[in-house]
Amino acid sequence: MTLPQLYVILLAGGLVLLASIAAARTASRLGLPSLLLFLAVGMLIGEDVLGLDFDDAQLAQTLGTCALALILIEGGLSTRWSDLRRLLAPSALLATAGVAVSVLVTAAGAHLLLGMDWQLALLLGAIVSSTDAAAVFAVLRSLPLPRKLAGMVEAESGFNDAPTVILVLVFSSVGGVPDLPTIGGQVIYQVVVGAAVGLLVGWAGVAALRYVALPASGLYPLATLGLGVIAFAAAGAANASGFMAAYLSGIILGNAVLPHRAATRSFAEGAGWLAQIGLFVMLGLLVDPSELPGALLPALLIGAVLLLLARPASVLACLVPFRVPWRHQAFISWAGLRGAVPIVLATFPIVAGVPGSDHLLNIVFVLVVVFTLIQGPLLPPISRALGVIQPDQAREVDIESAPLDVLDAELLTLTIPAGSRLHGVEVAELRLPAPAVISLVIRDRATFVPTLETGLREGDTLLIVATGATREAAERRLRAVGRRGRLARWYGEQGGPDPAPERLSGRAELADLPATAQQQGAQPEQRHPDRHQHRAPPVGERRPRQQHYAGHRDGGAHWGDPAQHG
Repeated sequence: MTLPQLYVILLAGGLVLLASIAAARTASRLGLPSLLLFLAVGMLIGEDVLGLDFDDAQLAQTLGTCALALILIEGGLSTRWSDLRRLLAPSALLATAGVAVSVLVTAAGAHLLLGMDWQLALLLGAIVSSTDAAAVFAVLRSLPLPRKLAGMVEAESGFNDAPTVILVLVFSSVGGVPDLPTIGGQVIYQVVVGAAVGLLVGWAGVAALRYVALPASGLYPLATLGLGVIAFAAAGAANASGFMAAYLSGIILGNAVLPHRAATRSFAEGAGWLAQIGLFVMLGLLVDPSELPGALLPALLIGAVLLLLARPASVLACLVPFRVPWRHQAFISWAGLRGAVPIVLATFPIVAGVPGSDHLLNIVFVLVVVFTLIQGPLLPPISRALGVIQPDQAREVDIESAPLDVLDAELLTLTIPAGSRLHGVEVAELRLPAPAVISLVIRDRATFVPTLETGLREGDTLLIVATGATREAAERRLRAVGRRGRLARWYGEQGGPDPAPERLSGRAELADLPATAQQQGAQPEQRHPDRHQHRAPPVGERRPRQQHYAGHRDGGAHWGDPAQHG
């Protein structure tokens, strides 16, 4: 390749990247999943329109697998362990037994409706049974859903890539489909070993990044992403599931107390977007638009079987033992979005030389496009109709740290999100443990030093200096007030990584109230509307001293007499 040719390639790549970013902005305004416009960009520059010829299924499989690994690492880094650990059992069941049920039902539909032989039918069922992590993360995180519900769908999408890849590889064997014990043994080995590699690399990476000071802050995001790639590659070298290893290592690294966590997540998010754009544009290039109309009817039939029969059956079979409400089961059934994963998996039988596999790629491509157009835009109204959306849900706060080695202190930054109960709280009412102190407040692009009577607002960025010994206590106090407001400790909120038990509606349980309040029939929103009634006094008027906290040394949110504040 000559230097002028390199310039032309870089120019074309930059223009495609900018066009894809513009497509993502357009898709967000139209309420459509961005993957559809990324695919359209690929088809536009393809052989049938602008003339770029690309039909290398082997290269598409290789690059697609690498892109999926980056997407799963980013998904793991942004997954909260506090939300996930209580959902491991149902999520794991959905990602294993649920996939098996979905494969069998979809394969039966393909065999009966399209007349496919059983190997092709099982291949098609395995290919389309995996929910796509990129599509699920992008859509669900824009909806105010209960943490348990969103976390279960996200965890399933992160875990189910491994079993589906294994099944696709097994069914792509030119020697025929192996027996059931062989399939089960391969799935168990790859999942268990892949999980072990991911956990090992994640824990080793946390130990290294926590105690080894890197010379530049920009190296921490690179090191974190590199550790995820190492986990993926090491598991693959051991003939185990690299996808499982990548996702689990990302979860371990993303939930550890490491320097520059926010910068790391931002960098990983950018890498994930780049992987998504490259992946979908490449897959748009791979298909031949002139062949897609012939795959429309088979895709509609298989998609209908998958959406209306296979997915609900798998959700019902896996979640009934956990007593998940039927409304949540219905939402999870509809939220099983498909995206890049099925299209990438459709290249596996092509590379393996399975007869008739070329037609599978067109069916899967049309199925993904059509049913993403159906499921994605309808997800918000369906979630509202099912009553699973929480528009008034309080948002969690993200806290970032940068070590101040010389002072043996740490600088915490916190941006108050919309809906946080930190809004309206005065600095004195935070009761941060000494010597932690709010040094600066950034509000509307203006910076000022707060006083004890400064009221916090949504959108404020706080700069908090704390010693290493008080950092954890300061974070706990900020999380507690962010969840329950001034009366956090009175509600029993201690600010730990796991929020205090609450209903999926986000309202406090009556059992969380002190006995005196229960005897008087108090409800949290009625007796202590701390976000509305406890406001700062007008300018120039000082609040009477006896209305402040009753002098507790531990900095808790205890009040003198709860009954007086009804």
